Amino acid sequence: MPTVDKPVVVGITGASGAVLARRTVDELLRREVPTICVCSNGGKLVWQDELGESFNTALAEWMEHPFFTSYPVSDLRAPIASGTFSTAGMAVVPCSMNSLASLAHGISNNLLLRAADVCLKEKRPLVLVPRETPVHSIHLENMLALSRMGVTILPPAPAFYLQPASVDDMVRYFVEKILVSLSVNDELSDDLRYNERSQD
Repeated sequence: MPTVDKPVVVGITGASGAVLARRTVDELLRREVPTICVCSNGGKLVWQDELGESFNTALAEWMEHPFFTSYPVSDLRAPIASGTFSTAGMAVVPCSMNSLASLAHGISNNLLLRAADVCLKEKRPLVLVPRETPVHSIHLENMLALSRMGVTILPPAPAFYLQPASVDDMVRYFVEKILVSLSVNDELSDDLRYNERSQD
């Protein structure tokens, strides 16, 4: 596993999938990767609905870790709003279609969007985990525009070939895929790696 000295930014929006954000931050901190978190107001509402705990409860737990930092979504003076502050990249997990559309069109009116926009302009890894289905043409065009700019679009599609036995199995797979995309992992762990086989 490579050593990550620069912080990874995790943005949490109001899309469904708060458990993916929870586990991504947990895993980064477990590996002692410096982690900076910014959560939208919508993200906090979904967090409460889906996880049965307030976002502030998770935040208080994470704040006990020496590698963790958090900034309010309204704090445009935070270091991650500037390209002069070096990071290892950013994951927006989960990523709402509103946030995705804003990024595709250069709109950055809060800290989460500004931090992601900084990754774009500084050509740093940016991973978006969009949670929407089905998607229409505008969604797809926005994803294509971002992909052409080098963004990794990582929808949380279940890996059925691994025969997941639980939601936890699927979440673990998604989180490892996010870490691989951010170069926190070199590759998927042995039990999650898929050996492609040609089929007639």
